[in-house]
Amino acid sequence: MPPTLASMIAEAIALALACSVTDGDTIRCGDERIRITGIDAPETRACRQGRQCVEGDGQAATRTLENVVSERSLSIIRLGRDRYGRTLAVVYADGSNIACAQLAAGQAHYVARWDNRRLVAADCPDLAVEQS
Repeated sequence: MPPTLASMIAEAIALALACSVTDGDTIRCGDERIRITGIDAPETRACRQGRQCVEGDGQAATRTLENVVSERSLSIIRLGRDRYGRTLAVVYADGSNIACAQLAAGQAHYVARWDNRRLVAADCPDLAVEQS
């Protein structure tokens, strides 16, 4: 039987160590790089050749995420790893899904195929269904 959202949240680890924002959809907590599932934010550097990147201001997306997580208690629901070795996770800042905050601020786009277990869609359904 698959775990319920409530059981996953109960198992989420509240972080005691400081986390920093890498870009608009990635944070670093200690040595762990965490890719926020369900969203794609603009790149902070040039888009690599052959890749389709989200348009927008990557620096603004990074600053917005910094404001979202600044001085807040983070909880992480780890869902796996991506091909770059980053942890794929849903991250909550004081109980609010940070992917929803990025979507609401217009600093990221929802990507349904990256929404592991549809947790982003469940947390921010009005925003998630607008984009894919």
